[in-house]
Amino acid sequence: MFENISKLDLSSLDFNEGVILNINKPSGLTSFGVVRKIRGWTRCKKVGHAGTLDPGATGVLLVVTGKATKKVNQLMGLEKEYKGTIFLGITTDTDDAEGRIIEDKEVHPFSEDKINEVLKDFTGEIEQIPPMYSALKINGQPLYKLARKGKVVERKPRRVIIHSISVDSIDLPFINVTVRCSKGTYIRALARDIGEKLGVGGHLKSLIRTRIGGYKIEDALYLDDIREELAVKK
Repeated sequence: MFENISKLDLSSLDFNEGVILNINKPSGLTSFGVVRKIRGWTRCKKVGHAGTLDPGATGVLLVVTGKATKKVNQLMGLEKEYKGTIFLGITTDTDDAEGRIIEDKEVHPFSEDKINEVLKDFTGEIEQIPPMYSALKINGQPLYKLARKGKVVERKPRRVIIHSISVDSIDLPFINVTVRCSKGTYIRALARDIGEKLGVGGHLKSLIRTRIGGYKIEDALYLDDIREELAVKK
């Protein structure tokens, strides 16, 4: 099993034997889109990923090949770290910047103490209602497909753990935060709920996943580098 692969290692690897690639996913590409590219470039039949990133999000995406696909559940259970920007005052139907604006409220000048006080309410074990635009399934149907048809269905709250959430900077209506959390956490839902708690609503403007367990963004590979390196092998 090969882990924390660097660019120089790629051309000599046996992807069927099992590789864990720490990839810096670009914005505008789905997580499965990354998997498709890696499957094509490596010519490995078994390729998957350990934890979806929304198309607009960037950062650490673990792509596994061959025998390493057996480690997906283990990898998904690792702690995750994100850096995100919450946009207060504007609520969207997707809880992020990709969605349709459904409410626009004036943002009053909240103090840093007030914001930190609210963030404390979202630390520890909390319950989240997943966004309608998500891959979760109800009766076998992904929620996002129902949402695209204009349907809103009841979603059961899910228990997740927010190990910590800290303010990096405040430039209202924007709050930049760092979040360490468990698997299953929707940072979009966290941004939405923080906005609601402050009484003005909000959505997630941008998101970078900076770490999954010991896999860090500073060690991540770029798709262009992978493509170029594997082109030598082919």
